[in-house]
Amino acid sequence: MAAHRKLRARSLNGNTARTAAILALAGAATATAFDGTGHAEPQLDAAQVKSKVDQLYREAETATEKYDGAHDKASAAQHRLNSLRDETARRQVRLDTARGALGSFAAAQYRDGAIAPSWQLALSSSPDRYLDDAAFAERAGDRRARQVARVRAQLREIERLRGAARVEARSVRSRQAELKRQKETVTSKLEQARRLLERLTAPERDKVTSGTAATPARTTATPARDTRSGTAGRSGTARRSAPAPAISGRASAAHVITSAARVPAPTSRASAAVAYAYRKLGSPYVWGATGPNAFDCSGLIQAAYRSAGISLPRTTYAQINAGRRVSRSQLQPGDLVFFYSGISHVGMYIGNGRMIHAPNPSAPVRVTPIDQMPFAGATRVA
Repeated sequence: MAAHRKLRARSLNGNTARTAAILALAGAATATAFDGTGHAEPQLDAAQVKSKVDQLYREAETATEKYDGAHDKASAAQHRLNSLRDETARRQVRLDTARGALGSFAAAQYRDGAIAPSWQLALSSSPDRYLDDAAFAERAGDRRARQVARVRAQLREIERLRGAARVEARSVRSRQAELKRQKETVTSKLEQARRLLERLTAPERDKVTSGTAATPARTTATPARDTRSGTAGRSGTARRSAPAPAISGRASAAHVITSAARVPAPTSRASAAVAYAYRKLGSPYVWGATGPNAFDCSGLIQAAYRSAGISLPRTTYAQINAGRRVSRSQLQPGDLVFFYSGISHVGMYIGNGRMIHAPNPSAPVRVTPIDQMPFAGATRVA
């Protein structure tokens, strides 16, 4: 049998070492390519950035409308929950009062002793008076029985209210979770848009954002907050998701259309809403905001008609059903014009194929042609 000899490790000479190193590097590069970490981020030109940013803004706006709808539903659910809790507390007070009265009656019976009625009649010195007292006691007993029945009914009603409150509390938690999801979606989309715009030079950004010199500021996780009511998502006075626009104030923005060139609205309320929209030209876009200093698209429409005494729903997909549908050829100043298949954007028609709207975080409230976006429908509310 042949003897097994121990193999001796051979040292690598220069050529072998270089070959091994090259193979090792090649293997590492291959592995890196396979796991996806070795690819350089693609360089996009200005047109590609604009297309991607526009898409991100549309997606963010869709999420904003869902956020606004979820916010209203969460607020309504919280209001119902608070009402149920208040009603439960009021009924509990009445129940405690009724229980106290029954407790006093039971204690009095215990102190008087429970002598059988026949013995009380036999031992009474005045049977006639006893019979009168017995009849009164029977009537009093009937009243006590009715009181007991009412207490039992109150107990059942309180338990029903508590059950409804538990259901409503679960609804509130669900709505709040939906709010959080939509907020994260909005902020993520806006942050992606901001990073894309930062790749461009200043002139390229100006071209991409259609006249706004600055890119969106770093998106905050908190929507606008109404300083009047303390309710999230109802004003533009808090931190903004976009900087001040390049247009220097509302007065400059208002020069887009002079007063003489404006098309009159057909009704007084539509005229008041259009006038409000004109006054807000140049206001920044802030997602979730309904004014008075900043707006998202549906927030601007809601605020404009609120100033005219008309209450509109909060979201685009609810606003389109708030009035009478009109065709594009029938549009009049004050009509609401909607865009995209998901009804995710809205503006206010002002005549001559133009509208006032809050476009996105890179642009202020402005006048633009309605044919810049895919038309989805129109509604007349005044």
